Amino acid sequence: MPMLRPIRRALLSVSDKTGLVDFARELSTKYGVELIATGGTRKALADAGLPVKDISELTKFPEILDGRVKTLHPAIYAGLLAKRDKSEHMQTLAEHALPEIDLVVCNLYPFEKTVAKEGVTEAEAIENIDIGGPCMVRAAAKNFASVAIATVPAQFADILTELATQNGQTTRDLRFKLASAAFSLIAAYDHAIATYFLHQQSKSPNDKTPLPVHLHPGFKNIQPLRYGENPHQQAAFYSDVPEPARPCVATAEQLHGKELSYNNILDLDSALNLAREFAAPACVVVKHNNPCGAATSGKLADAFLKAWDGDPLSAFGGIIAFNQTVDVDTAAAIMDPKAKRFVECVIAPDYEPHALEALKKWKENVRFLKTGPLSGGPQGLDYRRVDGGLLVQTRDTGADKPDAWKCVTDRKPTEDEWHALHFAWFVCKHVKSNAIVLAKGAQVVGVGAGQMSRVVSVEIAVKKAGEHAKGSVLASDAFFPFPDNVHAAAAAGVTAVIQPGGSVKDADSIAACNQHGITMLFTGVRHFRH
Repeated sequence: MPMLRPIRRALLSVSDKTGLVDFARELSTKYGVELIATGGTRKALADAGLPVKDISELTKFPEILDGRVKTLHPAIYAGLLAKRDKSEHMQTLAEHALPEIDLVVCNLYPFEKTVAKEGVTEAEAIENIDIGGPCMVRAAAKNFASVAIATVPAQFADILTELATQNGQTTRDLRFKLASAAFSLIAAYDHAIATYFLHQQSKSPNDKTPLPVHLHPGFKNIQPLRYGENPHQQAAFYSDVPEPARPCVATAEQLHGKELSYNNILDLDSALNLAREFAAPACVVVKHNNPCGAATSGKLADAFLKAWDGDPLSAFGGIIAFNQTVDVDTAAAIMDPKAKRFVECVIAPDYEPHALEALKKWKENVRFLKTGPLSGGPQGLDYRRVDGGLLVQTRDTGADKPDAWKCVTDRKPTEDEWHALHFAWFVCKHVKSNAIVLAKGAQVVGVGAGQMSRVVSVEIAVKKAGEHAKGSVLASDAFFPFPDNVHAAAAAGVTAVIQPGGSVKDADSIAACNQHGITMLFTGVRHFRH
């Protein structure tokens, strides 16, 4: 038999009053629950005609300091924390005439919403740090053996259902479930506050340590997934807490198609983050978390065709990302019946209405996602889980300074080669190491990724490019350890190379470039992506 506890007295103090009046009316009229409330909550209930006591009637002390102190009082916490099955506790309540509190309804000041507002001041943020609310929630949750705690309006229905089926009482199972949700809420709330302070600290010109001593990442489950990388693995998609303010995969709206998979989300993130590197109309095609095609052009439809044609074999079944609104011409190119394209997902800032209507009719299962206008790039810290720990780093952004790139060979790049090298370099940044990208103009023609040997990555990129390797440029995410990379590139017809430099054998690679008439730039920046 579940341990049942009646609800005779409820304390209500909420900022989000959704469903509050109906819930309180049911408690009061149907189950005779005594209602006690604070400030605005008491007013809302009283205005609805419900009998409700002000919390000061319990504490015998007024709210002070503009409401900063109203619930922090022994009369409240004794009634919350007393163990009902411990005679000494119950005797103490009786001696001091302190009533038991059986239900707390409390959601917290809207700190996350406040700091998410544009132009919010420090004073506004600080004023929305709740003190009394979290204390009450923790106290009620700690004493779940006797006290029920509701922290979100969605829980009202479960409580009322249980009261109806258990003769005005709650079961231990429900109280435990509510307590678990309460502690999770408090943890997320404290995380949001700590994150705000960390961000404010990182803005200080005197702060040189963006990585905190203690890290408390917070995430919210926003989407259950059918399975993980493989069918036998459980998975879900979690979003940052506070919710990301920038357009990204976590905030994207799915407009059409079947549910996203774990691997879809990984590929969408990779594709979108590369597409947003470019200002000109851009398209990226990703397969197995590596770009197999990428291009920019004056028109989005042309960018798509060039990106797809860079490696149509790998593009089949891939993920497509655009950095601009998908128009009718781009949609027509995607759906071209002669091409017989198979696409898993498309992500873009937006879709022209006629373009989206046509795409929805094209394939029933293809997922189409809308991010809204792209601004900036990935923000915050970058995490990677390892067994027993967490690797944390700042994002790989802002390190490239094209004006500082150095030509280290006898021959300087032509203007066309320089633009192609610039394009290839930023694509290469998003390819798994060892990474090699071949490009012609603003079109990827070959990619070698994830190989243990860099020269093998060169050979794969050349093989992928085929006849398009002749006259292409080559980008390498890290330095050439040996000149064999240059010789392999030269044999394929590559005319220009961009790489970080920094190898003890740089002189050998430079000499090999001069031997073959290849121009080479050093960036001074490495972009490993493991």
